[in-house]
Amino acid sequence: MKKLNLILRLTTLASVIFPSLMSSNISVQASTFEEQAVQQNNVVAIARPYGQGKYDLLIIEQIPDKQACWTESGSNPILVEPLLLNFDFVGICRRATDSNGYSIRVDGNDLGLDYLLRLVPRDEELVLVGTPRGGNHQEIVVGSTKGLASGFMKIILNPGWQFSKRSYQGKVLGHFYLSTSQAAITGEVEATEIAINPKQRATSMANTNQESVFTDIDDNVYKPEVEQAAAIKIVTAFEDNTFRPREAITREQLIVMAVDALGKVSNIDLETPSQRDIATFKDVSGDRWSAKKIKWAQWNFLNIGNPNNTFRPTESITRAELIDTMSRVTIYLKKQLNLPLEIQQKQKPVQFSDISDNWARNVISQMSGYCGVASPLNEEGIKFAPDHKATRDYTAAVLVRVLDCIQSELKQANNITEK
Repeated sequence: MKKLNLILRLTTLASVIFPSLMSSNISVQASTFEEQAVQQNNVVAIARPYGQGKYDLLIIEQIPDKQACWTESGSNPILVEPLLLNFDFVGICRRATDSNGYSIRVDGNDLGLDYLLRLVPRDEELVLVGTPRGGNHQEIVVGSTKGLASGFMKIILNPGWQFSKRSYQGKVLGHFYLSTSQAAITGEVEATEIAINPKQRATSMANTNQESVFTDIDDNVYKPEVEQAAAIKIVTAFEDNTFRPREAITREQLIVMAVDALGKVSNIDLETPSQRDIATFKDVSGDRWSAKKIKWAQWNFLNIGNPNNTFRPTESITRAELIDTMSRVTIYLKKQLNLPLEIQQKQKPVQFSDISDNWARNVISQMSGYCGVASPLNEEGIKFAPDHKATRDYTAAVLVRVLDCIQSELKQANNITEK
């Protein structure tokens, strides 16, 4: 088929290598990113269950004066009910679900390139550890659940650890740090608060917007949806803080973005091989930046009817291909959430004037009635322009629309179940 890929990956800012940190020879990358203090009781680290006996790290931040994002009960371990699973959490909660959203920071140095945060079972509890990605580094223990139980469990950070946020030129970003000092790790002190620059600490928490405002979308028709996509970390800025909304999206960019969007609602395991016997694409090498997500998509929702088993990752995609992919993403999510697989019509479909002879005319019409996922070119008139290249702004918009529609269906299903 004609499947595509995606995202607006955050271009990492330049970094410099510092000398080894601590006696364990930790190699440190100190970037131009800064650190911003947060109110500790507004953030929680959670061991989130997925699969058979597996857990990953979920970090949730409560936006002040908004609906509660989670509740806690019990002890040893403390059980967490992440309420954001039951409603549209945009503007209420912020969350990070993978290594793009959180990392370890020690004495002002971001160790995201050196350590992978993961949960391991030890002595009747789950322990959150920083596992070295290579070299002679030693494991760093961050915290634990203080017991085992089924469901979501709160991770209690060890003494000397706290949450903070990444910032750049005074702007607070969505990336979370688990911060500490070298002295706390080595046991020389048991600090309860990490030394963050006083200027950063004094910054008003009212200004803690995520990287959802770009310098080049003020007049863009999709600005609200692009900013919503940024708020939930489906899209990110280029290093010059631009979004480049009118650039064509590539096939690999679309798939990466789609998989990231799926991960906001359903657990995504990029490491466990599929049970399906599928040959990987010949033109997607294992070390390509998008390879894992393309392979996962291939296993789970891609139409792989390409006769020569190629993916053509850098080619642009059409608007028709984009909507066909959104249909498959929608059906996958419905299946994972035990929702009816039928794509129900939520509104009257647009009677597009230019899709009658297009291969995707049925799915375009269907997705137009599904919360307006398919909509006219630049939201004007009745032309869909199925063969036009899909742009980054419209791609972000349709993914947000799919997630919003799924969230409303899930909320409705939960209300019916409760009655």
